[in-house]
Amino acid sequence: MKTFAMHQPAILAAVLALAAAPIHAQPAAKPLQVKIGTASPLSGTGAHQGKDIENGARMAIDELNAKGIVLGGRKVQWVLQPEDDAADPKTGAAVAQKLVDAKVAAVVGHLNSGTTVPASKIYANAGIPQISPAATTPLYTHQGFKTAFRVVANDNMVGRTLASYSMNTLKAKKIAVIDDRTAFGQGLADEFVKGVKAGGAGASVVSRQFTNDKATDFNAILTQIRARDPDVIFYGGMDAVAGPMLKQMKALGLRAKLVSGDGVCSEKMPQLAGDALVDDKVFCVVAGGVEGPQEAGMQAFVQRYQQRYKMPLQTYAPYAYDAVMVFAKAMQTANSSEPAKFLPALAAIQYDGVTGHIAFDPKGDLKNAALTLYTYRKGQKTKLQVLR
Repeated sequence: MKTFAMHQPAILAAVLALAAAPIHAQPAAKPLQVKIGTASPLSGTGAHQGKDIENGARMAIDELNAKGIVLGGRKVQWVLQPEDDAADPKTGAAVAQKLVDAKVAAVVGHLNSGTTVPASKIYANAGIPQISPAATTPLYTHQGFKTAFRVVANDNMVGRTLASYSMNTLKAKKIAVIDDRTAFGQGLADEFVKGVKAGGAGASVVSRQFTNDKATDFNAILTQIRARDPDVIFYGGMDAVAGPMLKQMKALGLRAKLVSGDGVCSEKMPQLAGDALVDDKVFCVVAGGVEGPQEAGMQAFVQRYQQRYKMPLQTYAPYAYDAVMVFAKAMQTANSSEPAKFLPALAAIQYDGVTGHIAFDPKGDLKNAALTLYTYRKGQKTKLQVLR
């Protein structure tokens, strides 16, 4: 029979081997992937505006990844999924379903009101929160969806503000109205007409004309308008149509000023209109705005954008950037990227962003929304004032 003493060397060797073995830490938790979708026109005449949305959102995604945010004990890997809705309602609906199927946590989009409204129903059915950085039709947030939000003012405010400015500052008495028959263009023009009728400034709409968002020839409608000799032509639509329209206004000798909403208020407008864009010819508003101390933050954002993308910021990038950041804050408040869990935090959000303070009313509209009025001088978009 072997004694215990005979085993001591073997036991000691085993103990020493265990002591020398490396101690392995528990494997780190796998990163939590959180997808944010963007939906906007990345092709067609509105591609420069749609790409602006994608670019702004991507800046936010990259900054969030650099912060090392943790949700539910797991480090978050933020992923952007951009989709091209071609500014087309049917394509917009297909893109919305694609994003739902991809299990995105939230969506920044769409650009156009005509794509935003049908897409919003698909997101609502899936319980996925959506923030539009651009769509202004009141219908979007008046459908009763708890998932629909926007970070810009709506057409009610934009249209009536432009009507007031046309009558009281530009002193217009005779006003012609053109719209492109899209949900955005027609809705904005309708609100502008309501504002003129309610204005009590002795102004009247002397001509109401229609085009479409792909038109290039406006001679027929502009010739009819010229016979009325208006002081102001209001256009409901986007810059891709407004630019050529200005050229034809010049060719026909129309002296009227052109007034429009944020679809026209882009950095590309001088290129689209050429020498027809003389000083103080076009007046437009962007459905948002900052003033005072907030201006420095916006200027810094514009510089970062231009340094990164080597192109001018168009209109909507800062609103898309803020939309992503608002989603991220709501998720951090709820400590979850599950839409059902962070949606209440989103509805109650209080966030100071690049575009100003963001808080939503019960419909999902921006509280105390601002408008920024611009004109063009020496080929540059020139800020005139912020209105609330």
